[in-house]
Amino acid sequence: MKETLVKKAYEVAKERYAEIGIDTEKILEQLQNFHLSMHCWQADDVKGFEIQAGALSGGIQSTGDFPGAARNIDELRSDILKAKSLIPGNHRLNLHEIYGDFKGKVVDRDEVTVEYFQSWIDWAKENNTLLDFNSSSFSHPKSGNLSLANPDESIRKFWVEHTKRCRDIANAMGEAQNDPCIMNLWVHDGCKDMSVNHALYRNTLKKSLDEIFEKEQPMMKDCIEGKVFGIGLESFTVGSHDFYTAYAAKYDKILTIDTGHYHPTESPADKVSAVLPFVKELMLHVSRPVRWDSDHVTIMDDPTQELFSEIVRADALDRVHYGLDFFDGSINRIGAYVIGSRSAQKCMLRALLEPKELISKLELAGEGYKVLTLLEEQKAMPWQAVYDEFCVRNNVPVGADFIADIDQYVADVVSKRA
Repeated sequence: MKETLVKKAYEVAKERYAEIGIDTEKILEQLQNFHLSMHCWQADDVKGFEIQAGALSGGIQSTGDFPGAARNIDELRSDILKAKSLIPGNHRLNLHEIYGDFKGKVVDRDEVTVEYFQSWIDWAKENNTLLDFNSSSFSHPKSGNLSLANPDESIRKFWVEHTKRCRDIANAMGEAQNDPCIMNLWVHDGCKDMSVNHALYRNTLKKSLDEIFEKEQPMMKDCIEGKVFGIGLESFTVGSHDFYTAYAAKYDKILTIDTGHYHPTESPADKVSAVLPFVKELMLHVSRPVRWDSDHVTIMDDPTQELFSEIVRADALDRVHYGLDFFDGSINRIGAYVIGSRSAQKCMLRALLEPKELISKLELAGEGYKVLTLLEEQKAMPWQAVYDEFCVRNNVPVGADFIADIDQYVADVVSKRA
């Protein structure tokens, strides 16, 4: 019965959009090729699987203690597959180095090799999933306030070696899946209070990056990510947005835009057209900052919609990689995955359904009120009917029906975790 109603609603929506020159069948094809990179760390609150793991540090903070967090690699994989089964389309998986399959061994971060990610490569192949990767500078005895920017040469070289090895792992992943692995580099480096050594730290970070990127890795792509500040390092961030934007532009790297890494008065969406003339590609970390980089679950709010709309308006669909980066331990974690992923998809769908050529022409002709009229009318167009049809075609629950699936999974699987 529900599928029939969805089909009827979609046919009406199809006609409505055709009136403004939008072919919804073409848009559905584009949405099918829109692949998110789901982050593994929502499933366990960024703990990872290191035997020697300590408390979270380096500005990383997950709040909440909702029961059922994944405790090991098997539980995490199970939860991710469950989440993926409720999200239309096929999506990538983004791993941090601390999620290696260490099999009970103490493996320090300057010792890690692809051996500890082979089971992930095999699992991904079995489950038709492409992998992305991240180095991990936080939550380690040598993290401190400075890692790659540390003037202590022994600590700096430790993290340089770690990051080089992560690039080797990412390249091996790319070779195995015959698709480049996107590897993001973010370090927390900064100062809690006043500092007079800004230039020293930034020159040191540049030196480290130059060493890390010296080796060509053809089956991985490097991303670098800035931040306005981190918890515990509020006064100064070595890898600021200016620093990484300049480095990416000069050395042909992908720039990562994390929606939580800006001052609340800044618009991450506005960065898209500002940097695309100077960098080849962008990586997104889509989150929801509440007053700071709180990493709340992504929803279909104005900043997220503006971000995806800007990408479409800039004709940059083939120059952007789409990652999620939220971790909320206060709600059901599988539900968080599904809500965040579907919300990002809905924002992209609404962006694709906009008659951008028509609106652009009206703006260039000085017809301001017509531009505003069409932009406002798009909000009330039947885009939800198109998304429901997308769900039906992908054999996933429509609307809030996924709640029952998650509840059943909790009863059958999650509730049995001690």
